[in-house]
Amino acid sequence: MTYLAKPCLHHPSLATNKVGYTRRDYEGKVSTLCAGCGHDSISAAIVQACWELDIEPYRVAKLSGIGCSSKTPDYFLGAAHGFNTVHGRMPSVLTGANLANRELLYLGISGDGDSASIGLGQFAHAMRRGVRMVYIVENNGVYGLTKGQFSATADNGSKSKKGVVNHENPVDLVSMALQLGASYVARGFSGDKAQLVPLIKGAMGHAGAAFLDIISPCVAFNNHAGSTRSYDYVREHNEAVNRLDVITPRHPIAVDYAPGEVVEVIQHDGHALRLRKLHDGYDPTDRLAAMNHVQTHQARGEIVTGLLYVDAEASDLHEALQTSHMPLNTLGRDELCPGADALARINAGLGCQGS
Repeated sequence: MTYLAKPCLHHPSLATNKVGYTRRDYEGKVSTLCAGCGHDSISAAIVQACWELDIEPYRVAKLSGIGCSSKTPDYFLGAAHGFNTVHGRMPSVLTGANLANRELLYLGISGDGDSASIGLGQFAHAMRRGVRMVYIVENNGVYGLTKGQFSATADNGSKSKKGVVNHENPVDLVSMALQLGASYVARGFSGDKAQLVPLIKGAMGHAGAAFLDIISPCVAFNNHAGSTRSYDYVREHNEAVNRLDVITPRHPIAVDYAPGEVVEVIQHDGHALRLRKLHDGYDPTDRLAAMNHVQTHQARGEIVTGLLYVDAEASDLHEALQTSHMPLNTLGRDELCPGADALARINAGLGCQGS
């Protein structure tokens, strides 16, 4: 048996970011996915985004469920915190971790089988509660680990590799995220790194629930004629609503995008999302318009990509619950046991009479 491993040594001339890390420091183990899998391109985009944002790897917590997509956290941010949950249960485990320690950046990696089938309820509640996280679905329309059956996101009328036609209507996670209250909603394509990296960077700086549906072709079971999740189909039917650039508070990142009207949205952490409109009149701050736009183009067989919706004033679950600003494992006796006087004040506020 042959084992592949990356060399531990780095070339001394590798460029470092503001916190002293090279791009190699954000990588993980050698991928065991099929050569050409779109998931590996997403992993590379996450590596690039975190390196450009100067995020220390130990500040990130990456969680996943079950499936090809859920293997990928092993291939990026090797020095980050990680937890591989059971099938479809990543959102609830991430929610618990987030409530216990709000100082980490939470990255949830899932797939269309993991989130749109067994984990659909988990996905829905994470979105409506506004858990601060980057929730990425690596969407290929099939169950790659079990030989290519249609997943719940497969389009009605699409064909399998064996020629079987899917007659069921798809679950559109983007439309669900918009309806359920996610405050940053985007769709990308694993084959378009120039669009994907800024989308991930914008999501990492967002203060609420950020959802990214990334079309990621399965080269083994869903990259053939008749599939609506193949590389050729997505490239031919991709309708980008905007091109995104992310400007950090410290230094600009110059990106050459198509000309057009520029809309700038400042997020809570000071990052600026700079959007260049490609569709006349498209407003990424109008939730209802975003839902209509996605549905209209979906009916035409077009896949809308880009930043579809963003709420710059988004809040998260911690704000709603008024939780501790300190991680729970750092709270000492004084914070956990404030004494009888504090209890009396709480009881008085509730209208309780002392005995």
